[in-house]
Amino acid sequence: MKFKGSFTALITPLKNGEVDEKSFQDFVDWQIKEGTNGLVPCGTTGESPTLTHEEHKRVTELCIEVAKGRAVVMAGAGSNSTAEAIELAIHAEKAGADALLVVTPYYNKPTQEGLYRHYEAINNAVSTPIFIYNIPGRSVVDMNIETMARLAKLANIAGVKDATSDLARPIQVAKTIGHDFAQLSGEDATALPFLAAGGHGCISVTSNIAPRLCAEQHGAWADGDVDKAMEIQERLIPVHGAMFCESSPGPVKHAAEMLGICSSELRLPLCEISDASKKTVENALRQAGITN
Repeated sequence: MKFKGSFTALITPLKNGEVDEKSFQDFVDWQIKEGTNGLVPCGTTGESPTLTHEEHKRVTELCIEVAKGRAVVMAGAGSNSTAEAIELAIHAEKAGADALLVVTPYYNKPTQEGLYRHYEAINNAVSTPIFIYNIPGRSVVDMNIETMARLAKLANIAGVKDATSDLARPIQVAKTIGHDFAQLSGEDATALPFLAAGGHGCISVTSNIAPRLCAEQHGAWADGDVDKAMEIQERLIPVHGAMFCESSPGPVKHAAEMLGICSSELRLPLCEISDASKKTVENALRQAGITN
């Protein structure tokens, strides 16, 4: 399967209010060299809600330019406006993305039929594999398995990023849709149990700052080395928790600044994390051996 292993939900470095293109491309190159299987630009972690459409498209292009076939690029192409999602999807396809990540429409609260028609319209506009991003905590809607199964019959609906934290889902989805429907976890802390339940990989926040460890964990699992995978999971658990001690990507951007990757700069309404949260992040990275 092409869509498996450790994917990074990439942060978008900012500098003086603008996208820091050099830092971003250096960061993408480092991710690939550290063993990351897939790159996800312009997702929630990439601050897509506050990127202009021009910036969104540019970041996608910058990522694809560096990846050059060395890693899968699953470009964020979601919006709560179907027309906008189609525009972003068409652009990402033309830019050379390997897949598209499309979030369930937030704020609008569409019905299951509305969700179906949203994805159907995007499916009909492109020929690139589409991943449903099911994240009820941010979008307030939960795509049920029946709707997902209807969508899976369409030509381009290839899988799901599941951020429900429901570990019964992977088994239920595989039983209903089949094992060829790619299932990627959207929750770092439950990524390993998700794999055990039939998942194929994880789109990770933590892998922004610990890409090699995350890739090694997925590699160990694929090789049947459960002990090694568990050892890495235990090592990273404090980091997984710390990355969400405040709204993401605040904590991971602070960690990235600590590691010299980029500035911790965010765009409003997100702002610098508190001193207490900084200590939480710093302690977690120290415990995991990511910093001395």
